[in-house]
Amino acid sequence: MKKMGLNELREAYLEFFRSKEHLTLPSFPLVPKNDNSLLLINAGMAPLKPYFTGVQAPPKSRIATCQKCIRTGDIENVGKTSRHGTFFEMLGNFSFGDYFKKEVIPWAWEFVTEVLKLSKDKLYVTIYLDDDEAFEIWKNSTDIDPTRIFRLGKEDNFWEIGQGPCGPCSEIHFDRGEGKITTVEEFLKAADEDRVVEFWNLVFTQFDKDELGNYNKLAHPNIDTGMGLERIATIMQGVNSIFEVDTIKAILEEISKVSGIEYGKDRNNDISLRVITDHIRSVTFMIGDGILPSNEGRGYVLRRLLRRAARHGKILGIDHIFLHQICETVILNSYGAYPELKEKEDYIKKVIKLEEERFGETIDAGIQILNDYIEEIKNNNEKILSGEKAFKLYDTYGFPLELTEEILEEKGIKLDIDGFNKEMTEQRERARAAREESNYMGLENTILNKLPKELETEFVGYTKLDVESKITFMVVNDRAATSIMEGEEGVIITEKTPFYAEMGGQVGDVGFIIGKEGKAEVLDCKKNLAGKTLHFVKVIQGKLEKDEEVKLAVDDIRRNNIRKNHTATHILHKALKEVLGEHVQQAGSYVDEERLRFDFNHFTALTEEELKSIEKLVNNKVMSVLTVKTDIMTIEEAKENGAIALFDDKYKEDVRVVCVGEFSKELCGGTHVGNSGEIGLFKIISETGVAAGIRRIEAFTGIRAIDYMEEKENVIKNLSHILKCGEKDIINKVNAQITEMKIKDKEMNELKKQLASGAEDELLNNLKEVNGIKLISGVMEDIDGDALRDLGDKLRDKIGDGLVLLGSINEGKVQFLAMASKGAVAKGVHCGKIIKEVATVAGGGGGGRPDMAQAGGKLPEKVKEAIQKGEELLANLSK
Repeated sequence: MKKMGLNELREAYLEFFRSKEHLTLPSFPLVPKNDNSLLLINAGMAPLKPYFTGVQAPPKSRIATCQKCIRTGDIENVGKTSRHGTFFEMLGNFSFGDYFKKEVIPWAWEFVTEVLKLSKDKLYVTIYLDDDEAFEIWKNSTDIDPTRIFRLGKEDNFWEIGQGPCGPCSEIHFDRGEGKITTVEEFLKAADEDRVVEFWNLVFTQFDKDELGNYNKLAHPNIDTGMGLERIATIMQGVNSIFEVDTIKAILEEISKVSGIEYGKDRNNDISLRVITDHIRSVTFMIGDGILPSNEGRGYVLRRLLRRAARHGKILGIDHIFLHQICETVILNSYGAYPELKEKEDYIKKVIKLEEERFGETIDAGIQILNDYIEEIKNNNEKILSGEKAFKLYDTYGFPLELTEEILEEKGIKLDIDGFNKEMTEQRERARAAREESNYMGLENTILNKLPKELETEFVGYTKLDVESKITFMVVNDRAATSIMEGEEGVIITEKTPFYAEMGGQVGDVGFIIGKEGKAEVLDCKKNLAGKTLHFVKVIQGKLEKDEEVKLAVDDIRRNNIRKNHTATHILHKALKEVLGEHVQQAGSYVDEERLRFDFNHFTALTEEELKSIEKLVNNKVMSVLTVKTDIMTIEEAKENGAIALFDDKYKEDVRVVCVGEFSKELCGGTHVGNSGEIGLFKIISETGVAAGIRRIEAFTGIRAIDYMEEKENVIKNLSHILKCGEKDIINKVNAQITEMKIKDKEMNELKKQLASGAEDELLNNLKEVNGIKLISGVMEDIDGDALRDLGDKLRDKIGDGLVLLGSINEGKVQFLAMASKGAVAKGVHCGKIIKEVATVAGGGGGGRPDMAQAGGKLPEKVKEAIQKGEELLANLSK
């Protein structure tokens, strides 16, 4: 057996299948594309689903990949076992109706015995019980000892998930023990004891299971294999744990250095070291693929992993943020296969560092909230924290459950863990429902997604805005049609089209389709799941028929405005990188005839100076009248030329690279102006945050930007007229008026304080004792919340030991305040409970601590009655 590093293994696998005429693709991102049924890519075949279902044509019928994957189903076992992890890489080779069992079985055997040089005496194969074909191929097309082939049932060697494509599978296993296994019973026992390790699964997708449970043979069976890279690395390196594999071990050792904890000396410490090692791998790759921490969806998964890692750092005694440094080791060991990690290293580190700092603040805030809960429990003579409150701490504030349990244990309080688990289950159900799982990738399987494969439309809209072509397919009311009559709406497909179908953030074109006997307005143009161009139309005159020759004409004025906005987004993208930094990555865009919208990764709101610099740089490039040209090249050539993109089209052999002079180079399928000068003017109208770490810029171009500037100019003119000053003096005039208003506000506040001060003596004169507790109560007029609190503080200080209960009516608003001394609290006074009932009388609500509470109300006429209610509560305190 040849000892091979993880990176060496990955390349050996891909090179082997390149030699078998496979197209080797780089890993798809962890974020699924057009698949609402998955939160994160969790298997090698997951991104290839459109090819397996036949909805999309693969770039080649033979493909091999090494796919990044995230699975969190067993997150609680990570660190506790030698093999559980949330991040892993899956090697896979796939056939889409090309080769089948007689090819893939000998190839698999050749790879493991001749490339990896695994001892044949250490290998076993399992097949499905009834799969005689697989048995004969293993027996006759490889030199495996047939007594090392075991037949197992559906549970072990048949792959299916409900209805749809399915089939038997064959697994290859490595024996870490001594002596030959001779029976199925011995084999199953060895597998249960982890002596025998399955490392490669060959799935033969040859059936289609229908709703009646029948297995119908597929006309074109497929191959889907999966081999865990980390698992085969443990075998090749002769280790028992994925955490001892070379690249992963390097991460664990770095964490050991930072913590000063030696691995292998203490089980609990080892668990924490392994948790951090696994989670920082996941976090680094997730951020590298554009995922940011948030409180929902995949962002929540990222935040949970990052905070679990940080929490285990604290368990190890690490009292400072450190994960952003550990990610350097992840990147160092992985960027050869995943260059995007190195390209985004500074960005990844910054996101992790910010989240670590935020988590530190969360811990402090969580402890304060938990302390309030504990105080409330003790005041109520209770002994249990509800599961609902513990889950709120965990889910809303990100406070670790184990920390909650630890602090509660110190205080002699128990946790309602069943209640917590109930809340957790309900949250998972909500998350599952939000993913809209359905029959195919979360999308409806209507006729528009099941069009004949031979239907093709040539797009000529880069150079032409009208063209003659033939109608090849029609849909009306979700059914194929031969005509669309006046007043009807439907979908038309043609051989050629100048209409751009909505894609890459650019809206679809509108216009007209004109035939001999009719005319249709094109309301929109989109692509279906298989990439076929759909014209959504309404016939406004006569009728249009299938196979008819028609003229297709795009609304050219609208298209030109869209082109200006689209080219402007490219210039803006590059300008953002130059002003803010190379970490900026496009997170989404929208371009129509009115405006452009551009979402990008950034951590803070942009300053006025940054926005001015960006806008100035874009306009500089607009006025430089840079030539906009398009080149067709391979993805590798595009990368070598410095083109930037989301690389959504990276699996096509040729891609379009749009260059704005030498300033901007991007992969793009959209429509653009001939030179930047056509844009005319670029004006940013807003900059906002749309999600954690995602900012959005909206802007106008051309005539729309000029109209916007004129609107602003009119506002300035009107202000000048209202303020009776020249335009240049507007700011000075407004500042002078603001200063004057502040002086008057100050005078009013002073008057209010004097009123409150006068009321102070009057209230003290009405001091009474209720139920053995001193009480000052009363209703104030025209005193705001700040003045009311100041008055309450003074009164509490002067009476020494007692309760202050005040109400205020100010500008129609009702406010209540309760303040109690320590002595009064010791006698059973709880301001929060008193104020809650007091406010209820006046149609409001509120609460607070035992020693201080505030509330609001809606009924000014009930304030005196409410304060009287407070006195009654005090009188009945011990009764």
